[in-house]
Amino acid sequence: MTKYPQEYKKIQEMVLGYIANTKLDPFPVVFEVVSSDEMSSIASYTGFPRRYPHWRFGMEYERNHNMNKYGFQQIYEMVINNNPAYAYLLEGSEISTIKTVMAHVYGHSDFFKNNYMFKNTNRNMLNKMGDNASIIRKIIDVHGLEKVESFIDSCLMIENLIDANYTFQPPKRNDKAPIFEEQETAQEIPRFKAKDYMQPFINPPEFLEAQKKRIDEAQKKEKEKVPGPEKNIMLFLLENAPLEPWEQKILAIIMEEAYYFLPQRQTKIMNEGWATYWHSKLMTEYLLRPENMLQKDELISYLDQHSKIIQQDRKNINPYRLGLDLFRYVEHCWNTGRHGKEYEECDNLERKQRWNTNEGKGLEKIFIVRSCYNDIMFIDEFFTPEFAAEQNYFMHIDDSSTDERFIFSRDFAVIKETMLNQLTNLGLPLIYIVDSNFKNRNELQLYHKWTGIPLRRDFAVTTLKSIARIWKRPVNIETVEIEKEKEKRIRIIADGEEVKRETGTSTQFI
Repeated sequence: MTKYPQEYKKIQEMVLGYIANTKLDPFPVVFEVVSSDEMSSIASYTGFPRRYPHWRFGMEYERNHNMNKYGFQQIYEMVINNNPAYAYLLEGSEISTIKTVMAHVYGHSDFFKNNYMFKNTNRNMLNKMGDNASIIRKIIDVHGLEKVESFIDSCLMIENLIDANYTFQPPKRNDKAPIFEEQETAQEIPRFKAKDYMQPFINPPEFLEAQKKRIDEAQKKEKEKVPGPEKNIMLFLLENAPLEPWEQKILAIIMEEAYYFLPQRQTKIMNEGWATYWHSKLMTEYLLRPENMLQKDELISYLDQHSKIIQQDRKNINPYRLGLDLFRYVEHCWNTGRHGKEYEECDNLERKQRWNTNEGKGLEKIFIVRSCYNDIMFIDEFFTPEFAAEQNYFMHIDDSSTDERFIFSRDFAVIKETMLNQLTNLGLPLIYIVDSNFKNRNELQLYHKWTGIPLRRDFAVTTLKSIARIWKRPVNIETVEIEKEKEKRIRIIADGEEVKRETGTSTQFI
């Protein structure tokens, strides 16, 4: 890592001076300057300097390194949700880039600190990640890299099978130690009727012991049954799978890290939009003033970089662009009073276009939105027909043979529904555990809630195999396939490395 230049300290002081006059309330930020190769390495570790050994981090490093080497991607900043926040600056960046990145980072830090989705995240995750890495390295020393890495593979395959609401739920009451403890009534052991002197012959002790054991096992299995559809598959396996202590520790670590990153996935559009809004505001209103410029070409350099940040991708929605546009739209609506019952019920188009009550509450409103919304709520409430028309949103298909794009819909309802579907459950299928003792054989039964989108067969097979390795018993899932434009209910069963597909009439190995 490179020494932090005095020039950068001066820029940071300017940024903090501007922030002091706003409502922004970020964590303190520690900046470190790193080389391009170090940035690729840190990015492969999702922003943390230390992670546990695993091949996927090496693969991600190779991808980042090659993308940078051949000019497809350049990572200018990384920031960690921590207190204090840690951020990395790319060595050799232009002064305008350093200004933009610092302003952007403070926007992220403010969002991490104040958005409700991050309320329960660990604010000392930098050290926690290092501790987790040390624990897993010790486990590897005892059990071997290949065995541990294989188990980590299985855990990572299910890191999305968690309940997004889990961290906001009140702790469950411990059924083993209830507030008002009731003595469980012992179930009477069935006996054959006989006179007292015949009891040892008609109901011998070994027979009574076998009956008692059968009743105890039946009661135990009844308690182990899932009380209802369970969405948090990872937590269920952690609490109920027959894991060795080291396996349980690794699964707990990966679940903890999955919940740490979850809010960032749920607020990607808002988080990037908020940071872009503030870096744009700081640069244009303060940092690019003539008296604050450290180089002559800062303005041109900034405009070039900012245009690349908000450039719309050909295939995917750019979260920086959409988030920025929506925050500015909300600010404009609350500055001009274009909200509420009176505005919504106005049917005079010309009057609506000129509507301006000089309410002036735009900035106040976007701070409320920053604190209280996630991406689904943000899109659902503020992605309006007026906004979609103003920003020229449409849906398209690409012809791969001619590399041409064709618009197939400008219907606002279709566009919004598609966007919300992509955000709901992070665009992943809804999977639940419905029985942990399927067919009375301790097998795990999953259920795919049908929303019109079938499971990807390769993902489903790999995930089921992973769950079966953790559960150590067969696992099956009930889902739907589309065959000749008809919905067909099927069951996919994983038993170790063997996977088969069952319909009502046939069984097929996959």
